[in-house]
Amino acid sequence: MKFSSLHILPLCVIIFILYACASTGTPDGGPYDETPPKFVRSTPEPNAINNQRKKISIEFDEFIKIENAAEKVIISPPQSEAPEVKASGKRVLVEFFDSLRENTTYTIDFGDAIVDNNEGNPMGDFAYAFSTGDRIDTMQVSGTVLNAQDLEPIKGIQVGLHKNLNDTAFTSLPFDRISRTDSRGRFTIKGIAPGKYRIYALKDGNQNYLFDSKTEIIAYSDSLIVPSMEPASRQDTTWNAFDTLKIDTIIKVNYTRFMPDDIVLRAFKEETTMQYLSKSEREQLNRFSLYFSAKADTLPTVKGLDFDEKDAFVIEPSINNDTIRYWIKDSVLCEKDTLTIQLDYLYTDSLGKLVPKRDTLVMMNKVNKEKRMAMAKEEQEKKEKELKKKQKKGDTINVVETKFFNMNVDAPSSMDINKNICISFEEPVQSIDTSMIHIDLKVDTLWQVERFLFVADSLLPRKYYILSDWKPGNEYRLTIDSTAIKSIYGLHTNKVENTVKIKNLEEYGTLYLNISGAGNNAVVQLLNSSDAVVREQKVKANNTCDFYFLQPNTKYYIRMYIDSNNNGKWDTGTYDKKIQPEQVYYFPKVWEMKANFDFEENWDVNAVPLDKQKLDEIKKQKPEEAKKIKDRNKERAKKLGLTS
Repeated sequence: MKFSSLHILPLCVIIFILYACASTGTPDGGPYDETPPKFVRSTPEPNAINNQRKKISIEFDEFIKIENAAEKVIISPPQSEAPEVKASGKRVLVEFFDSLRENTTYTIDFGDAIVDNNEGNPMGDFAYAFSTGDRIDTMQVSGTVLNAQDLEPIKGIQVGLHKNLNDTAFTSLPFDRISRTDSRGRFTIKGIAPGKYRIYALKDGNQNYLFDSKTEIIAYSDSLIVPSMEPASRQDTTWNAFDTLKIDTIIKVNYTRFMPDDIVLRAFKEETTMQYLSKSEREQLNRFSLYFSAKADTLPTVKGLDFDEKDAFVIEPSINNDTIRYWIKDSVLCEKDTLTIQLDYLYTDSLGKLVPKRDTLVMMNKVNKEKRMAMAKEEQEKKEKELKKKQKKGDTINVVETKFFNMNVDAPSSMDINKNICISFEEPVQSIDTSMIHIDLKVDTLWQVERFLFVADSLLPRKYYILSDWKPGNEYRLTIDSTAIKSIYGLHTNKVENTVKIKNLEEYGTLYLNISGAGNNAVVQLLNSSDAVVREQKVKANNTCDFYFLQPNTKYYIRMYIDSNNNGKWDTGTYDKKIQPEQVYYFPKVWEMKANFDFEENWDVNAVPLDKQKLDEIKKQKPEEAKKIKDRNKERAKKLGLTS
């Protein structure tokens, strides 16, 4: 039987329909586009010289977009009026609004901001340059900016070069070349001409590219920067396309190394010296507070304009006298809705000199007397209703309600051997009768009187410690008789009785440090996993530092600062006086402490570069992942059974 072409065509259509009906799976959309955009051309061309065009057009082989342009695109030299950077189809358009400088190399560093429009494949580090003179400058310098106090990488801080080597250039002129740090604190300044430079970092509050406010974070190097370059090579690894754990080939790649590439800048904010009254408030009925912008050597003078201020307050200044709390002793005075005071204090004038200043302040209660009385009446009525309910039920009623002076006693049932009992109060204390406080040691089944000291905290008001010769494994009893402690408002504390057992020595670990390279006045700080200080102590004359009674199953980290002025605290820097912030180091190791175990470590503080000392696990500024091609075709191939 013969078939004509007229019979064959309908038959093919029927077969195709039957095959399509039999295939119930989802149609595959084909391979994903995993090719990043490629540069095609630009106007003017890359590295063009003698260019005067202020509009730049850069074309790619596919539609593109720019991600996070404000954060990632860096234009150098810095511009007073920010250029416009935008994507338009397959092009990036850049328009300059400032006048172009003569004989200057301009660089537009896009980083990984350029991606394809559909899949978001990053182009990688892409930079474009042109020159208004007859040459292109190609030198680069690189490094890291760290927070001087805790070696945290600082993201998004400007880093700039000045060819003017005078110290005043940083405070009076914008940068000549500029870059910005990434999430690792890393920066690269490109398009540099040969010569000598000074380098700075600046968290620029007003975007004028110069240091003109003490509130700005800065960093500077004491050494001059001299860019150089040399030929170098590195080994690049190509991984197997189907097994990413297997190396395919290792190739040698030649490149130009630009130096210096290991600059470390330690950023800091200068201590505020401008003194002024920043805030005043009456935060509750019986107290008000004054807040000043900077530390002071003397307290302000307070005079009551509508009350007698003599012996009216208990005054609690902070250690720097920048926050001062006034407790109102007279309960009648507390009830006044407003207190008008005359405040005399020292103020920094426009010339930077301390001069006397007088202010009149009205300290108002947040809740007026009428409303307080209404609230008290409502509370009283509520209590009376509850009392009547109890009477109906026949419950026992305690008519007399005794008010006590609130006291917080930190005396845990299991106490560390290096700790002491702590007692704190929410209001000022008027008197303490230590004869009514007792510490007893348990000997067999009897309690034996133990000697102790009752001392106030040297820094924090209303905080006290009970010190004793605590013996490991022994049990103690704390007893505070009622009425032992009296507040300025006439209330007494209630009776307290606590038992405390001191932990055994075998429950702790110990860390011994042998330190080299630190110099004089080094202070070692023991840190927890939140980078917070647990303990600190000075390095001994023999360059050792020991930490006893450490908690088992706890991670510890180590930081050190050099107390150059020997004032017992870390100090920031001062640019005018060319004082760098005090040096800080981290031991690049963590200790998981064990009970009844001793660690001994040797620590050369200069053995590891400063930017690699702090462990990532305690950094608050986490590094962002580098953008990569998603490699979705491998997943597609596996789903389709095209790979084993």
